[in-house]
Parts: sequence; C-alpha cells; structure tokens
Amino acid sequence: MLAVRAGNGNRVNPGPTSRRSIVRRLLAVPFALSLILFLSAGTLAWAKGWVFLLVTVVALRVAALYLWRVNPEIFAARRGIHKGTKFWDKILIGFVIAALLAIFVVAAVDYGRFNCSALPWWAVGGGYGLFLAGFTLTAWAQGVNRFFEPGVRIQTERGHHVVATGPYAFVRHPGYFAACLLFAGVALSLGSLLALVPACLDALLIILRTSLEDRTLRQELPGYEEYSQKVRYQLIPGVW
Repeated sequence: MLAVRAGNGNRVNPGPTSRRSIVRRLLAVPFALSLILFLSAGTLAWAKGWVFLLVTVVALRVAALYLWRVNPEIFAARRGIHKGTKFWDKILIGFVIAALLAIFVVAAVDYGRFNCSALPWWAVGGGYGLFLAGFTLTAWAQGVNRFFEPGVRIQTERGHHVVATGPYAFVRHPGYFAACLLFAGVALSLGSLLALVPACLDALLIILRTSLEDRTLRQELPGYEEYSQKVRYQLIPGVW
C-alpha cells in the first residue's frame, strides 16, 4: 500500500493479467469467506453472514470493474508479494492477515456458539457504512496508484515516484486508513461486539506498518520527504 501514485509519466506494465484470472480471484474470495464464516459458526442459518457475503460480492465486482477501467495494472501488481519487499513487512503482513481472519472467526463463533454480544440493527447498519466507505476509499486509492502493491518496497524497475493526487492529496496513506474502516466495518456488519477486539488489534498493526513504511519512503524514495512536508498527515487529516 505504498503512499504514491502514478502520474503522467511512462508506465511499465508489471505483467499480463487476464480477465479469467481476475474472475477466479473474485470467486475465490467469497468462497473462502463462506468457508471461514459458516464452518466457524457451525451452521448455515446465519442471516447476517449471508447478507455480508452478498454485499462483499457486489462490492468486489463494482471495484473490479472500476479498476479495470482506470488502472488495470493494479491486478498484476497485487497478485502477491514481490521481490524486494522489506523483511520486516513480510513478518508484519502475516500478523495483519492473522488478525483479519480472527475478525471473521470470532464474529462467527460469537454468533454460532455463544451468541453473547449480538448488536442492534443500527450498529450493524453503521458497520456496513464503515465497510463500504473503506471499500470505496481503497478502490479510489488503487485507481490512482499503480504502485499499490501488497508489500512495502521501492519499485525501482517500475519507475517508482511520488505524485500527490486523489486521496493522497489529503493523507499520505489513505489505503491504511481505509483498512481500519474495513476492520471495524466487518466486525459490526457481522453483528459481533467481540469481533471488535481483533479488529482493534489489526488497526494497531496497521498504524505500526504505516509508521514503518513512511520512514522507509522518507529514506529511500526521491521526492517523498518534500511530499510529506506538503501533505502533513499520514492517516487522518488534522490528527496524525
């Protein structure tokens, strides 16, 4: 989630990505989520789980269509961790993914096994607001940033540079802010107060990653220090 975007310079295609591979990924995500949710819940009779899957499928499709139109390179860029990714980031990514999976598992177990922290409809609705806001911001950031890879590295072979456009004109790491919205949104959308515990843990890991990545970019990416003087905040305008 590098806090830089493509400008008007020459683009280097990171590799061909077929529509078929994109479709496979769009199908794989909800399928994996359905296994995690309903196996953890121990039942298929979970309305909130099915609604969440439906919303996720629709959001993924809309985001994919938007990105295919404005920045198709992003699909290849985000296929996996690329060579040169910082070692500390590889470790941190593992913890972030584990905490993310824990949000789904805790929410499902909370509903299917214990049902001890069910939330009212207005809290669930607010969760979907956060979830969709995070999804929209993520798509916007990816749409203007062809360097939006899963791992932290300086993409020298792709002409890595700083351009302050889109959401990056307001904060230096909008993708990470979007991730925090998504974590809270998932927990609330699934109706589980307990799931906010791993969601908060994941948000703390994202804050740590933001700080480490920002330091890396200041040290290694030409022009980033000047950019950070113009866009002062890393995650939340007026706060940090």
